[in-house]
Amino acid sequence: MTARPGTTQLLYASSLYGAATLAAALDGGCLPPAGRRVLLVSTNAAVPETTPPLDRMPGFARLREGGGGRFDEVLSWNGTIAPLHPAGWSPRGDELPLWERYLRLLWGLGDTGRVELVLESLQVAPALTLARIFQDAPLTVYADGLMTYGPTRNRIDPLVGERVRRVLHPDLVPGLRPLLLGEFGAVPETVPVDAFTKVLDDLAAHDTASGPDRDGGDRDGGKRDGGEGGALLLGQYLSALDILTADEEEELHLRMVRGAVARGHRRLVFKPHPVAPPSWSRRLEREAAALGAELTLLERPVLAEVVFRRMRPELVAGCFSTALFTADRFHGIPVARVGTDLLLRRLAPYQNSNRIPVTLADALLPDLEAPAGTAPADVDVPGLVRAVGFAMQPDLRPDLREAAEQYLERSTPDHVARYFKRRRLTVLGLPGGLPVPRGQAVRRVARRVPALRRAAARLR
Repeated sequence: MTARPGTTQLLYASSLYGAATLAAALDGGCLPPAGRRVLLVSTNAAVPETTPPLDRMPGFARLREGGGGRFDEVLSWNGTIAPLHPAGWSPRGDELPLWERYLRLLWGLGDTGRVELVLESLQVAPALTLARIFQDAPLTVYADGLMTYGPTRNRIDPLVGERVRRVLHPDLVPGLRPLLLGEFGAVPETVPVDAFTKVLDDLAAHDTASGPDRDGGDRDGGKRDGGEGGALLLGQYLSALDILTADEEEELHLRMVRGAVARGHRRLVFKPHPVAPPSWSRRLEREAAALGAELTLLERPVLAEVVFRRMRPELVAGCFSTALFTADRFHGIPVARVGTDLLLRRLAPYQNSNRIPVTLADALLPDLEAPAGTAPADVDVPGLVRAVGFAMQPDLRPDLREAAEQYLERSTPDHVARYFKRRRLTVLGLPGGLPVPRGQAVRRVARRVPALRRAAARLR
């Protein structure tokens, strides 16, 4: 395909991992040629001024320059709308034409130049804001995590959703078809594995070549060439999402330490969430020392995939981080999960968008606290995802009902109880719910009355 001189592709990213996914999509030929490619970066932290912007992070220059120059220009969404917050602002409907005219002038797009949008997280601002402003632009959505496999979490305006042509995603779970935006007929397309791993390897090589930290120390996991018996522990700040309390999340991290030591690892590296309290790490260090192990805190923010290359761990453990799947799928590193049973019970409401990632981790990855060598139970993962997806969003994906009924009918009671709430199954009229009278009228009410459908969406 030849470049179209009058077309500008606006590619939006809010994280280095997202930018890496875009780079891989470009290298893998997933995006059509364009006369001009503009990367629009945004910092969506609660206080953006305290967080380094994406285009100033280590490794970004490598992402931009690779592949012969992937992006012609880099623009800041924060700077464009300052002092408004990117995640909390969206123009009113009657302001949209004014904003489109303003951005076309500011970014040199021309009055009638063709614009294509490549966006992440279309369900929230600022991606949704951009889709609303450029009302005629065709949309491609890309996703870098496990949430892609779940249903759309909010009802999207058809004027936006109907413009989505494809959903690009890394092939984290081979053979599993994402549900995201399926209600609009969006076609899932995987980013080529070779292109994705090459981009991540380039980032890791750049980081390794950059030398130690500015104070001369090496605080990023000890030996840069790895270490025998090393285990990498991935923290997730779940208390910030009100999924767990701070004490419960700290205990979850302690379980990672104990589980890794029980498997024979004596050198541990803990990669905390960037906003996690430092007190957590100190307690983990004391716990590791008491068990005869040494724990190193990964202080500098860096992609987990960079750590995989530099540390070459023999085990990666976490709860339901996407990095567990990239370690297993793209790096061949043994992985284990911990705490997913607790998360499956605690996630609320049932349609919480983390439910599919937790379900996949629970169903596919070995349990860190089980005896070494214990394999996960054999599960029909596509069937499980379709059934959970319907139970999460029955109004958005009524087409999944039959698949959900079939899956539940052939599943054991214990399996159903692990992944589904009985009240929700009852309200939706699905197998496994509480017994109801057999009359046809009652069954019709349980399955079709809109009020009960809305009640199901509110069930926790």
